[in-house]
Amino acid sequence: MSIGSALLIFVGGLFAGFVNAMAGGGSLLTVPLLALAGVDGLLANGTNRVSVLLSTLTTGRGFSKGGYVDWAQILPVAAPAVVGGAVGSVAVSQIDDQLFERVFGAVMIPLLILALRPKRADAAPSQWPLPLTIAVFFLAGIYAGAIQAGVGLILLLILNRAGHDLVTGNAIKNFVVTGVSLIAVPVFVFQGQVRWLPALVLSAGTMIGGYAGANSAVSGGEKVVKPVLAVAVLILAGKMLGLYG
Repeated sequence: MSIGSALLIFVGGLFAGFVNAMAGGGSLLTVPLLALAGVDGLLANGTNRVSVLLSTLTTGRGFSKGGYVDWAQILPVAAPAVVGGAVGSVAVSQIDDQLFERVFGAVMIPLLILALRPKRADAAPSQWPLPLTIAVFFLAGIYAGAIQAGVGLILLLILNRAGHDLVTGNAIKNFVVTGVSLIAVPVFVFQGQVRWLPALVLSAGTMIGGYAGANSAVSGGEKVVKPVLAVAVLILAGKMLGLYG
C-alpha cells in the first residue's frame, strides 16, 4: 500500500467515522476506498470490519460521556442483533466475491425504500412489544453480520420509528454495531479475510472521526443529526441509481 493510498484511506476514515456516529452509511465510502487500495470483495468487507469495531469503541465513549448510555434500552436490541450477526458473518464468509457483490446490490434496495419512506410528523413515540423487537433486530443483525455497509442507517431508522430520538438512537445503534462486530470480526480473521495494514490505517481515521461525531451529536442534538442523516440517504440513493461506482 502506497503512502498516497494510506493517506486517502485515513482521510476517508475520518469522514466515515463521523458520518457513522451521526447517522450511518460510512462503509459505503470506506469499502470502495479499500478497493482503490487493492483490497477487493470479501477482503474489503472483512478489513472494513476491523475499523468498524474499533471506531464504535471511541464513538461509544463519546456517547457515554454525554449520558446517552442506557443498558435497559440497549440490551433488548443488541442481544438479538448479535445472534443475527453471527449467522450473517458466517454465511457471507462462505460465498465468492461475485455472489457477494450481487447480495450487496440486492440488500441495498429495501434499505433505500426504508430510508425514503416519510415518517408522519405527528406520529407519537411507540414502544414495540418484545417479540417484535427481537424479530426485527435479529434480521437487522443478519444484515450487519453479512454486509455491514449501510447497517447503521438501517438501525437508526428502525430505532427512530420505534420511538427513540435521533441522538439516543445513534447511541443505541453504536452499541449494537459493537456487539455484532465483536462476533463478526473473529469470523473474518479466521477466514483470512482481513488485510491488517489497511485495516489499521482506516481504523485510525474512523476512531478519531467517530469520537468527534458522537460529541457533535450530543452537543448539537437532532438539529445537527438530521442534515447528516439526509446526506447519508442521498449518498445511498445515488449509489442505487448508479450515479457512481
